[in-house]
Amino acid sequence: MRIAAISDIHGNIYALMSVLEDIDNENIDFIMCLGDLVGYGPHPNEVIALIRRKRIPCLKGNYDASVVDNDFTYIRDTSINSFVLPWTVNELRASNKEFLNNLPSSMTLEFEEKKITFVHGSPRRINEYLLQDSEETAEIMKDFQGDILVAAHTHLPGYKEFNDKLFINDGSVGKPMLGRPNATYAIIDIQGEAKPKVNFKEVPYEYKRIMKDMQLLDFPTRLIDGYESGTE
Repeated sequence: MRIAAISDIHGNIYALMSVLEDIDNENIDFIMCLGDLVGYGPHPNEVIALIRRKRIPCLKGNYDASVVDNDFTYIRDTSINSFVLPWTVNELRASNKEFLNNLPSSMTLEFEEKKITFVHGSPRRINEYLLQDSEETAEIMKDFQGDILVAAHTHLPGYKEFNDKLFINDGSVGKPMLGRPNATYAIIDIQGEAKPKVNFKEVPYEYKRIMKDMQLLDFPTRLIDGYESGTE
């Protein structure tokens, strides 16, 4: 069983299209989206439309939840977010806002007798950051009852074994923070009783196109520049 975990698309339709094309070449059996379809990027409606058309199961991310609330409920009140949040709320179609509102916050599925829990931030909070070596991750994995926990939100891919349990963060499709502009996602390979394998993919995409689109819409320069540098 080969599972692709994608997340943090953040209104970047060009990155999403490139990642889905890459997934098509990887003999993937199941795709799971861990949320944050919107925020930062200029194509929230197009991203949601593609996810819905492909019938990809999806969680609600913290930015999705804040857009639904039209408030800084789960995101930081920064100069960039003070522009992006109202812009996205205004841009998003009512049907797509309803779609985001109805997304679950977590999902637990079983593949090859392995129980996998998918979350956006953590099992505790939608906006908690879980890095592979952080104290918070160790705390959560100590009490985690499944076999594999897959999280997102940090925009940084990574994984770590905790005894017989596995923690994975799948990175970010639409706003990677690797110091490179490439989109990232995770492939989880589960074959019977063998130890699950994790592979992180970096996918080049036409990041200059999203930067040009954002410039035409007068998005903040610091936000635009981050797509080329692969930083916040």
